[in-house]
Amino acid sequence: MIAELGHLALTLALAAALVQSVLPMVGAARGDAALMGSARATAILQAGLSGFAFAALVNAFAVSDFSVVNVYENSHTLKPMIFKIAAAWGSHEGSLLLWVLILALFGAGVAILGAGVPERLRARTLAVQAWIAVGFLTFLLLTSNPFDRLDPAPLEGTDLNPLLQHVGLALHPPLLYLGYVGLSIVFSFAVAALIEGRVDPAWARWVRPWTLAAWVFLTGGIALGSWWAYSELGWGGWWFWDPVENVSFMPWLAATALLHSAIVTEKRDAFKSWTILLAILAFSLSLFGTFIVRSGLLTSVHAFAVDPERGIYILGLLVVAIGGSLALFAVRAPAMEPGGLFRPISREGGLLMNNLVLGTMTGTVLFGTLYPLVLEGITGEQISVGAPYFDATFVPLMLVLAVFMGLGPLLPWKRADLAGALARLRVVAVLVLAVMAVVWWWRTDGPVLGLVAVGVATWLIGASLAEWAGRVKLFADPGAALRRARSLPRAAHGMMLAHVGVGVLILGATASTAWKEEALAFAAPGTSVEVAGYTVTMTDRVRVDGPNWIADRGVLSVSRGGEAIGDLTAERRFYPAANRWTTESGILRRGFSDLYVTVTEAVNEDAAGGARVLRAVYEPWVNLLWIGSAMLVVGGALSLSDRRLRVGAPRRAAPARGAMPAE
Repeated sequence: MIAELGHLALTLALAAALVQSVLPMVGAARGDAALMGSARATAILQAGLSGFAFAALVNAFAVSDFSVVNVYENSHTLKPMIFKIAAAWGSHEGSLLLWVLILALFGAGVAILGAGVPERLRARTLAVQAWIAVGFLTFLLLTSNPFDRLDPAPLEGTDLNPLLQHVGLALHPPLLYLGYVGLSIVFSFAVAALIEGRVDPAWARWVRPWTLAAWVFLTGGIALGSWWAYSELGWGGWWFWDPVENVSFMPWLAATALLHSAIVTEKRDAFKSWTILLAILAFSLSLFGTFIVRSGLLTSVHAFAVDPERGIYILGLLVVAIGGSLALFAVRAPAMEPGGLFRPISREGGLLMNNLVLGTMTGTVLFGTLYPLVLEGITGEQISVGAPYFDATFVPLMLVLAVFMGLGPLLPWKRADLAGALARLRVVAVLVLAVMAVVWWWRTDGPVLGLVAVGVATWLIGASLAEWAGRVKLFADPGAALRRARSLPRAAHGMMLAHVGVGVLILGATASTAWKEEALAFAAPGTSVEVAGYTVTMTDRVRVDGPNWIADRGVLSVSRGGEAIGDLTAERRFYPAANRWTTESGILRRGFSDLYVTVTEAVNEDAAGGARVLRAVYEPWVNLLWIGSAMLVVGGALSLSDRRLRVGAPRRAAPARGAMPAE
């Protein structure tokens, strides 16, 4: 009965979205306050109905209602409750329902929190948001109903993919979707502004908090997915340039550019066309990722490679949403006034360069993701584009971006003295050379690009801290520095923390890639393997029974120089219901570095005498990846809490002569 109520709630949510997509737009065109006001009520109603439907699906998983097809195909009675609940968004249908819910929640957020937004702009924004909701609700109800029934109901389910039964994957999709789908409201603001014919600093102020919120969630989701891949997949890597990873990374790059572009629009009334275009592209890339993952074009450990007919439907949505918004942009953009003038050497110039590099990085990832698909479609030849391509193209661009990130905040608006800004960073330059010398002495066998990356990361960290120290006059007047730090806007602290986080992340990515060491050996109890000065010894092999799995566990001891350091366990788990094996790694943390150990089956167990393969990997500084990611999230959240973003935008000024007329 609850499943039927959930289905009914989805149907009513579609009806509410249809009303929301039409009446507010008509009201905005006619100046009818009652019709425009209906957007608020219908947005909140749609969110409530979508929330009820999602709760009904979660309940079906929690009670193991195998009469629901989705539950039968993705759950099992012996599975721990956290993974039963997580399975609600671990399937194609459930993940789309989560998408619809978050879409409705962001619309309701604007309806409730957007009191300072002009009534016409808010009505149009919520109507555009409802257009997107209508597309996905229709898709959900017609092709991917999460409440389809089985009759008779099976006694047991077939279980969720064991690789997804991990705490990282329990939290990763909701965070990722809050970022992915959160960009929809920025897209809606952009399309509404184009329809209205006006983009100004007040509009940018309204858009920035929503962009920042989506960016924070997307950052957290990508970082959590990377940590899951590192700890669960058993290969010791944290990023594989998998196409499914790429389609989440591209919206993040576009959203990062949008954040910086919106600052210029707000502060200097410039970059208006660029900001609108980035708002459209960021969400368009999210839609593109949804199409790629669900169309069957890609197969991946965390892809929903399903019915291609569903992909055709999403492709239609993609064409309408992206094609329609870009066509509107093409018509309206030429009438946008350029805004404030600035010299190339200025903060505006630095942010422009920042956006150009980020745009190039996005294009690089897009090309590397699409090229194999296009080539296969034309010639039938199957190839993969992996780390060598991205190391040669993306990594140098990332280092160029980091250089500009360190210098840009030191430049004033409109015009700047480059020599003066560089003079303030003399100490940082000396620090960079010193760090590079130490790293070269420590690891003379590493690649030159790794040494350069360490220097660039040090530059970014040092320059960001120097800019912050200059603002609070830390060295000129230490006694009053704390008071000045307290009076600084939270966004200033957040920017510094996020920029330092990028530098820390680059350090972790560089060291764990350039100076990783590993060793392999056939291992039975009593055998050892040495890596990076550590000795890993298998002391025992035992069978362990879990709630819905059976494990072959290797018990390991770690020593260095004859001194015991710690113990580890690494497992091969078998999930009977899913008839699949997984590798559970053992990780011993040593400061910022990890000793990463897996025990896997031999290719030919008879030839190996029943032994397992023991793989030990030394991952230097790898934990800086998670520390840097956390700094990005905290920095973004700190900026989001800034009073200037919480109190809303100032009242709009009257249109300037020659500006696009409002409808």
